[in-house]
Amino acid sequence: MSVNKVILVGNVGKDPEVRHFENDGAVANFPIATTERGYTTRSGQEIPERTEWHNIVAWRGLAKIVESYVKKGTQIFIEGKIRTRSYDDKDGIKRYMTEVYADNIQLLGRRSDNQATGNESSSAPQASANPQSQAISSPPQNDNFLKEDETDDLPF
Repeated sequence: MSVNKVILVGNVGKDPEVRHFENDGAVANFPIATTERGYTTRSGQEIPERTEWHNIVAWRGLAKIVESYVKKGTQIFIEGKIRTRSYDDKDGIKRYMTEVYADNIQLLGRRSDNQATGNESSSAPQASANPQSQAISSPPQNDNFLKEDETDDLPF
């Protein structure tokens, strides 16, 4: 048995490029950056911050969601699988590219950070490429949840 699954939480590096096809299909490509914090070891050695860049590919309905809501700087959660492909560049040299094919995308951060239209009253969508869950869901709007500036009485 083998598993090809990746989970990334990072920030979009540039606005997505979306291509549409005749059969109402679409594909979106965009990079995200994930950063590991720097730290100092017990011996005093400084380990610098490290940023990795990941090429993301979203197809069909996910591509349309990306087109509408994702922009440079958006904090995003991606679940998917790693794919490697090769191509010949303009000089005829074989190049390899590793991409993450998204199965699930969720926008993170504050709602105002993720709004394409600036409409504060709606929630950012969550989408999945899973055929059984094609519906786009939004977080529940319940006034019983704590507001951003409120605290609770839990000890942890």
